Amino acid sequence: MKQCQFEVTENISLTDTVKRMKLRGDTSTIIRPGQFINIKLDGMFLRRPISVCDVEDDILTIIYKIVGKGTELMSRMKSGTMLDVLSGLGNGYDTSVSGDSPLLIGGGVGVPPLYMLAKKLISEGKNVTVILGFNTKDEVFYESEFTNLGADVTVATADGSYGIRGFVTDAMTDGGYSYFYTCGPELMLKAVYSKSDTSGQFSFEERMGCGFGACMGCSCKTVTGNKRICKEGPVLTKEDIIWQA
Repeated sequence: MKQCQFEVTENISLTDTVKRMKLRGDTSTIIRPGQFINIKLDGMFLRRPISVCDVEDDILTIIYKIVGKGTELMSRMKSGTMLDVLSGLGNGYDTSVSGDSPLLIGGGVGVPPLYMLAKKLISEGKNVTVILGFNTKDEVFYESEFTNLGADVTVATADGSYGIRGFVTDAMTDGGYSYFYTCGPELMLKAVYSKSDTSGQFSFEERMGCGFGACMGCSCKTVTGNKRICKEGPVLTKEDIIWQA
């Protein structure tokens, strides 16, 4: 973890409620896809944890949904705004176990961390398949970005207005992939867990206090004991997960 200053260089809309922000600063602590940053916002007691979408040299990209006061404040930030950021948080995805044909499954704002993951897997010579899930056509983002990387992309919308009708699990075939990685809302993660027929890694979204393991506010039970989503997570393996009632 490292605390440093980042400068906003871009803050544009991808959909009516989702925006992409690019930040310039020290990206040296982002060493794995799936890690996150924690942003200090004026007037807000807690920082806002946001997954890293991509890193290119000193430019870090995040994608966030406007859901409350903090993200609404972020949505109005202009280029040149300086932000106090805790960078390099979380354990991230492990690509060494992916096999030759990994499957990436993202839902809504769980999609962004899979972009950097897809880029890394493809650079390692893997044949990457991506399933992106949204409620409706108007919410779809980053389909072309994944395609441009060289991934085989399928989009599912719950209302059938774009791609296939249904959920991400409706696009999952039996077999055909060596391993899977997923990020999204818990209901989606549970469905992927039940549908999948290989091992895989799950990135969890959780309310956090400090974001680096000191407050113990995001602890969860696993097969190997209690783990902090912000520190030992947010990525957990399929075999480690205990679903809470």
